[in-house]
Amino acid sequence: MARLLKQADGKHLGLQGRSSLEIVSSEIGSRVTFRIVEIPMPKPGEPLRGPHLHHGYEECIYVLKGEGRTLCASGELPLKAGDVVLIPPEEKHVTHNTGSEPLILLCFFPAPDVAATTENFPSF
Repeated sequence: MARLLKQADGKHLGLQGRSSLEIVSSEIGSRVTFRIVEIPMPKPGEPLRGPHLHHGYEECIYVLKGEGRTLCASGELPLKAGDVVLIPPEEKHVTHNTGSEPLILLCFFPAPDVAATTENFPSF
């Protein structure tokens, strides 16, 4: 049965260096995960967060607003509104805001429980 999900009903995740609202996941019985992520502008002297990877599945990121860069094991990708980044399974990556406004991302995962299959690292 189709369902209408409201942003207000999403789960706020306590992820480092960003605000993440998980709207779709296994918690509502889904086999995929969808998040809205906001990465604020960096503050002077603030340490950048380290990379992570996802075991067994891709991550697809749509840039809704702002500018940034995704650092991957395979290189650096500049981002702007309208861009899509596809991260393969097992590739370390992290996205940073390089603009003058918050960076807003829509993140899609073909997995029901992203937290259980994500590994974080302090740096590359």
